[in-house]
Amino acid sequence: VTVVESGGGLVQPGGSLRLSCVASDDALAIASMQWYRQAPGKQREFVAGVRDGAIKYAASVQERFTLSFERAGRQSNLQMNNLQVADTAVYYCYESVYGAWGPGTQVTVSS
Repeated sequence: VTVVESGGGLVQPGGSLRLSCVASDDALAIASMQWYRQAPGKQREFVAGVRDGAIKYAASVQERFTLSFERAGRQSNLQMNNLQVADTAVYYCYESVYGAWGPGTQVTVSS
């Protein structure tokens, strides 16, 4: 199983981006994707994903990011609103059932 992210880019503070992650067709049709991010010089951190049967968010993105699923769980979308400079990072999709990481997509928030 492979996963690939898309949708990153450059946005001004306060702007929005929508990231998507698509799993290969051999993935089970379950919503098990999680999103992580890694800023320069920092460790990779959890952003959003399904844990214990519910969608969870990091405190730093709560109320601003929304995770959704489609294509029977083989695609996840991370809607990111009111982006801040601190959100600048490479965002990674992680398919937790198979332990598959995507290559990442760069999100840069800058004026």
